[in-house]
Amino acid sequence: MSDQLVRAISKDGCVKAVAVSTRDLTERARQIHKTLPVATAALGRTLAAASMMGNALKEEGASVTLQIKGGGPLGTLLAVSDNEGNVRGTVDDPAVDIPLRPDGKLDVGTAVGCDGTLTVIRDLNMKEPYVGSVGLLGGEIAEDLAAYFVESEQIPTACGLGVLVDRDQSVLAAGGYLIQLLPGAGEDVISKVEGGVMAAGSVTGLLRENNDPAEVLRKVLSDFELEILERSPIEYRCYCSRDRMERALISLGPEELKGIIDEQGSAELACQFCDNVQTFTKDDLEGLLAGMKKKI
Repeated sequence: MSDQLVRAISKDGCVKAVAVSTRDLTERARQIHKTLPVATAALGRTLAAASMMGNALKEEGASVTLQIKGGGPLGTLLAVSDNEGNVRGTVDDPAVDIPLRPDGKLDVGTAVGCDGTLTVIRDLNMKEPYVGSVGLLGGEIAEDLAAYFVESEQIPTACGLGVLVDRDQSVLAAGGYLIQLLPGAGEDVISKVEGGVMAAGSVTGLLRENNDPAEVLRKVLSDFELEILERSPIEYRCYCSRDRMERALISLGPEELKGIIDEQGSAELACQFCDNVQTFTKDDLEGLLAGMKKKI
């Protein structure tokens, strides 16, 4: 099964939930950025989280950006989702390699760090984007995201994220879920959600058993009758283009562009999110410069 996002609601109207399976897009990110396992896990979790949050925005052209700065060796983690849940992302240092935790699992918390912030930027095509930020709890990302929803949006939330890396460093399973209480949900609902999360176990364990995100939700919310509202394909998708890179060069201004022509003769621009590299020859750059001068 290719990567998918599933959105659901409990038939009693107390809980809404979303889950994703993201093995393919996480593997694509690994190949693009050449991440070692702990960076693959951290970036994969961030991509899954951004996808679920982005899909919740129904405005055409809207986007969500997750930025995690934890002070750990990975540096900044960045993931951007469109309003369909398609994502792209990057990590400052993809080659970080640290020892496993005592339980044999990847030590994402140490690699990310917990001395910093998780920032959410929602761009709804208005004058100013909405920006919310919370301090990191432990750098494992799922608990940090749940804390963000509680602190910044006052929405009780349970979050699970996971990436399982194979011995050859490829991605075996990846995905996550977000479960949120709706107004009117009582303590009994909270207890049932908490019990379901504990009983279900790890996200990657659930996905290895069944890669369908709807089945993940049914396992975690086994005490609820769910109605599936949406099922959508998602992918690693970058919106870079040669035209956008041209605009980036033009934004440097005539003097700096002329300096590049004089000192380097040409320019090679690489997208930070994907493996798209565009070469601009001296003629290309001089053409851009001539166009800029005409507008002055």
